Amino acid sequence: MHNEHSQKLEPALYVVATPIGNLRDITLRALEVLAAADVVAAEDTRNTAHLLTHHGITANKLVAVHQHNERGAAEKIIALLQAGKSVAFVSDAGTPAVSDPGALLVQAVRAAGLRVIPIPGASAAMAALSAAGLSEPHFLFYGFLPNKSAARCTVLQSLISHPYTLVFYEAPHRIVECVADLCAVLGGERQIVLAREITKLFETIHACALQDAEAWLQSDSNQQRGEFVVLVSGAVPQPGLSVETLNTLSLLLEELPLKQAVQLAAKISGANRNELYQRALALKPAEG
Repeated sequence: MHNEHSQKLEPALYVVATPIGNLRDITLRALEVLAAADVVAAEDTRNTAHLLTHHGITANKLVAVHQHNERGAAEKIIALLQAGKSVAFVSDAGTPAVSDPGALLVQAVRAAGLRVIPIPGASAAMAALSAAGLSEPHFLFYGFLPNKSAARCTVLQSLISHPYTLVFYEAPHRIVECVADLCAVLGGERQIVLAREITKLFETIHACALQDAEAWLQSDSNQQRGEFVVLVSGAVPQPGLSVETLNTLSLLLEELPLKQAVQLAAKISGANRNELYQRALALKPAEG
């Protein structure tokens, strides 16, 4: 994979996914692009130098793009692209710009009218989802939750009614308190899958009820090591009228006669008119 054998790449920003643990989880196309690119822009140049040398690619074309210099670096990269150079961008691990630096750089390059080409590959969230066995057809990728418990609980409160698998990233030193908050806010009956150290030597993918997850983590401190993908099953739809529909109905009852309020609430929400009527009677019995 040395430069002299590489074909010339068209000038573009190549967003290259790299391994999340096992160095062999790199695509043939990613190796070709990294070898042929005029410049490799990396979140951590030491980390990327290790990857490049492991695959026999010269590491002397590295420049640093981390979250603190992303805007300034974008200007330099745009200048390189305008000069006809090809630039490969990699983050520390996995797919750039997904809970990682890269989005600002991509945005700036696109705004300058230059081409961005994705080179797909490893993603911790996708790997975890594929092995989790949660059957909901939809998922919500949230990424990292806030560090502090109060802010974390506020965010979780806003996700409580989503019927999708919820996907989070979490750091080892926060995993126990994060799981405690998940259980407190979302309820212990939901399924949780803790995927740890994906593709690495001590990879663990553990599924259990949310109420049992904290005890499992506490039972062996080794299970608290490494980066986590945390997946939680979605809200089970409750029979009856949703909170939003009930709010709509009570607001309409303040302004309108009962029958009109029920009619309008049914139109707005699509809910069952009889159910709405019974509920309206309970809310406003004097007009029965």
